[in-house]
Amino acid sequence: MDFVKAFVVGGLICVVGQILIDKTMLTPARILVSFVVAGVALQLVGLYEPLVKFAGAGATIPLTGFGYNICKGMQTAVNENGFMGIFTGAFTSAAAGLGAAVFFGFLAAVIFKPKPKS
Repeated sequence: MDFVKAFVVGGLICVVGQILIDKTMLTPARILVSFVVAGVALQLVGLYEPLVKFAGAGATIPLTGFGYNICKGMQTAVNENGFMGIFTGAFTSAAAGLGAAVFFGFLAAVIFKPKPKS
């Protein structure tokens, strides 16, 4: 049942993104940033944590989950380190994901020959 919950919640988040792409004039970059900001905002008001407990990876893998992860890390760091936690918490909580993105992006650039846009 956990897989079904993750699939439904993750799928609904993706459906919202697809609707925004199809029905608005927003660029994909703005939609992606909006999803991260939405994850932060939902975590700040206490709505995203219950969704993560319910759906697991279906809520943490999409970009809203990245925003949630950053916000949760900042909240934890502020509780532990005070004001300086605002600057360190986001990087500490998201270090593995950011490191993987940089590594695999570099690996893809080495393996495949980039082509300029025409």
